[in-house]
Amino acid sequence: MAAGAVAGVLGVLGGLGVLSLALTLFAASPALAAGYRYWSFWDGAGGSWAYATQGPSTARPADGATLGFRFSVSKDAADEAARPRAAADFQAACAGTAPADGRKRVAVVIDFGVPGDAPGGETPPQDTPRTACAQLAPEATAAEALAEVAKPLRYNSAALLCGISGFPKTGCGEPIADGEPRSPAPAEAAPSAQEDSSGPSAGLFLGVAALLALGGATVWQSRRRRR
Repeated sequence: MAAGAVAGVLGVLGGLGVLSLALTLFAASPALAAGYRYWSFWDGAGGSWAYATQGPSTARPADGATLGFRFSVSKDAADEAARPRAAADFQAACAGTAPADGRKRVAVVIDFGVPGDAPGGETPPQDTPRTACAQLAPEATAAEALAEVAKPLRYNSAALLCGISGFPKTGCGEPIADGEPRSPAPAEAAPSAQEDSSGPSAGLFLGVAALLALGGATVWQSRRRRR
């Protein structure tokens, strides 16, 4: 067998070996943890969303605060897909509500999520987030602000918020099995380092493709020499 042909065979075998290794690594990578279907609570201070450090029943927003609630299937508090899809904009929500003595104004953004995250047989009541302005007593909680603009609310026995404006009708923070659909992350959000570590990187598969292409080119060159 000509030296070029031998090199071509070795190139193909080498590429197949790397592909086999890549597939093995992919199969051995840890499965994504199950997510949970629930209403998450967000703080819009500074015009950007951050996961709230207190629950709605204990948080007492100040005058001019913006609160966000998003229904989704999310893995954890760092999941970008669970953020409200509307901006944390107090002025946009409360510009039409005049200040009143002894009262505070709180902007509330309610995002019912996407159809793929809704429980079976249910559909989000609207496609786009709802924005409202609650005017309350100074000591009122985030839960009271939400109740002011989005009744009925539903809670479970552990005081976990389960439904806003009647959605969803059933369920409360139930775990979702691996492989069930989740809402897509916002286009501008880059994968976090934690997400990147859940399996082989894209660079690994690009490397595999490059090695296979190199092996194929070696075979082509050896056949050309024989001609």
